[in-house]
Amino acid sequence: MNKKTIIVAGGGFAGLNFIKSLDPKLFDVILIDKINHHQFQPLFYQVATSQLEPSSISFPLRHVFRRMTNIRIRLAEIISVNIEQKSIATSIGSFNYDYLVLALGCKTNFFGNKELSRNALTLKTTYEAISIRNHILQTFEDIISAEEEKKESLLNIVIVGAGPTGVELAGAFAEIKKNVLPRDYYRIDFSRLRIIIIEGSKNTLNNMSDTAKKASRQYLDKIGVEVFTETYVKSYDGEVLLFNNGNSLKTKTVIWAAGVTANTIEGIPADSMAPGNRLKVTRINLLQNSNDVFVLGDMAYMETPKYPKGHPQVANVAINQAKTLAQNLKNIAKGKPTRDYEYADLGSMATLSRNKAVVDLSFVKFKGFVAWVIWMFLHLMLILSVRNKIIIFINWGWAYITKDTALRLILKGNRQE
Repeated sequence: MNKKTIIVAGGGFAGLNFIKSLDPKLFDVILIDKINHHQFQPLFYQVATSQLEPSSISFPLRHVFRRMTNIRIRLAEIISVNIEQKSIATSIGSFNYDYLVLALGCKTNFFGNKELSRNALTLKTTYEAISIRNHILQTFEDIISAEEEKKESLLNIVIVGAGPTGVELAGAFAEIKKNVLPRDYYRIDFSRLRIIIIEGSKNTLNNMSDTAKKASRQYLDKIGVEVFTETYVKSYDGEVLLFNNGNSLKTKTVIWAAGVTANTIEGIPADSMAPGNRLKVTRINLLQNSNDVFVLGDMAYMETPKYPKGHPQVANVAINQAKTLAQNLKNIAKGKPTRDYEYADLGSMATLSRNKAVVDLSFVKFKGFVAWVIWMFLHLMLILSVRNKIIIFINWGWAYITKDTALRLILKGNRQE
């Protein structure tokens, strides 16, 4: 039997798990990504707040697949797909496929506001997490020598969006405000430092249970995070944040965590597009009106009786769609029937600070220290390598005991002429 060639576009949770689940005797794989490593997005906020080094949550693709000889990896920007010719165009040339698997994930959604996209910070890549860390640490260096009238905007840290990313960022900032930064910058009055969350809905963690909504708001209030709900950002010019109610706030730091939209690729028929730039797929993740293009994870829009408006854009969906598709392609190759994908919601969780977390499982909802321990354990288990699990565990243990880290590095280019 001749092997089929599968091109996988994207090395995120979906792409990685799909390739690992494939039968190497049946398929050759070309993995194309614009970066050379897999990024563990759930812990980006810990890189941004100087709690973990980026190398702890970044995994070089060539190392991940070093023992799989049926895989070729190409570092390239994906430009377009030609469905009729079964080829994909990239920045380093074109590649032909028997099957194409699109798993390009999503990007920050500014809802068409170009001014916000120019001036707000985002947290969708390891590089952006490092950029936030650089910006925050540089801000405190600037506060020391700033004139009094300029300190207000430097002392306001604003996070837009109170989903898991927003509340976890806010909680981490509150923790280092209390335990870490005063030791480094003892001449700064940290009682003036404001950590503010802006949320358009009525609640923090609005997509979780009532228990999680209530507990998260209580935790944030307790650790000193200011939360403004039912408030929308109208504009931000890098100096002043303007709200829909006419109020404004001076700030040099706005981190946008208020929504995502799927990454797109040219050549996909317009009638396959769904809300949020997602692509309509069948129950086996086959692109609508296609025979050999599949879509996984955040890019996929699959309507099912349980999820008539598509699945949530979370890692668990991407991972399990990937595993199901790998098995279905094996079944197709062997002339066996395919199996429809069905999402089993294992729950959701978020951590807000030391000993404070919320967990929603299908059979129970709980909060506090136990939820915090479970959150840490489950995230640790998802880390790819044993080495990185150990490093992260040691970092977490050291930070818990000492209430400190030694990772506060400003990493910027400083080329001298």
